[in-house]
Amino acid sequence: MPDAGPWATLRDHLVDRLPVPPARVDAMLAEGRIVDHDGPLGPDTPFVPRSVIWFHRDLPDEAPVPFEIDVVHRDDEIVVVDKPHFLATIPRGRHVRETALVRLRHRLGLPALSPAHRLDRVTAGLVLFVVEPARRGTYQNLFRDRRVTKAYEAVAPYDPALALPRTVRSRIVKERGVVTAQEVPGEPNAETRVELLEARSDRARYRLEPRTGRTHQLRVHMASLGLPLLGDPFYPAVRDVPLDDFRAPLQLLARELAFPDPRTGEELRFTSRRSLQAWDDPDGWTAGP
Repeated sequence: MPDAGPWATLRDHLVDRLPVPPARVDAMLAEGRIVDHDGPLGPDTPFVPRSVIWFHRDLPDEAPVPFEIDVVHRDDEIVVVDKPHFLATIPRGRHVRETALVRLRHRLGLPALSPAHRLDRVTAGLVLFVVEPARRGTYQNLFRDRRVTKAYEAVAPYDPALALPRTVRSRIVKERGVVTAQEVPGEPNAETRVELLEARSDRARYRLEPRTGRTHQLRVHMASLGLPLLGDPFYPAVRDVPLDDFRAPLQLLARELAFPDPRTGEELRFTSRRSLQAWDDPDGWTAGP
C-alpha cells in the first residue's frame, strides 16, 4: 500500500487502483482471494498505509491448444519433451494454463518442474525440463557454457543460386517491448550454420545449427538470406495472427538435443519424432487441425 491516501477502506483503495470494475473487487473480497499475513480480508478492512496484501489475478481466457506434448525421456532428474507448435513453454502474457510447463506439472505430478531453456510458442520440438529446482542451474549452465548441441529443421523457399552450406554471422539485438529482433552493425553475437537437406520445386528443407542462442536467431538469419521460414508471423514482416488460428504453423522444429549428463559425463542425445507439415503434407498444413 502507498504511504498515505484518502481511502477509509482497503476496498476503496483497490477500486481506485486496479484496472477492473468495482464489482470485480467486491467479488474478489467476497471470495477470500485478497489476503494478508493473517488470511483473507473483508470489504470493511481498513486501509493501512505501507501494509502488504496479495491476491491471485484472474486468469485470461485462453484458446485451448489442440495438440499433445510427447514425453521423450523421463528420469529422477530431467524430463525431455517434444513440444507441439502453438504451445508456449512457460506462462507468459495471455498464456498460463495452455503452456507446456503447466500441462506437464499436472500430467506428471511434478509441481516443482522447471525448464532449463525455452522454445518460442510457434516453434515445435525438444525442450529440457528439470525435476528439482535445486538442479536447474546445473543444466542451465550447460547451455550457458555451450556444451549443448542443438540442431533444427526448417522449411523455407528454395534459391538454387544460394551457395550452401554456409555459416551466417551477425549482430542481433531485441529491444524490450518490441516483438521482433533486428540485425545491426557491430561485432557479431549470433552464428548459425545453414545446410540444404533437399529441395522440391520452390521450397526446400534445411538443417540449422545455432552456435549461439539469440532471440529469434534462426528466423532472423534465414530471413536475411532471403529464405524466410514458411508460416513465420514476424519475419520478414509482422502479421497479426489470432491466438486461436492454428493453421500454417511456423515450419521450424528443434530436431536434436545432445549434452553430457552432469552426473556421469555420458553423452545424452534425443531426437524429435515430429515432422514439418509444409513438407510432408502441404495441403494439411494450410488447412489446420
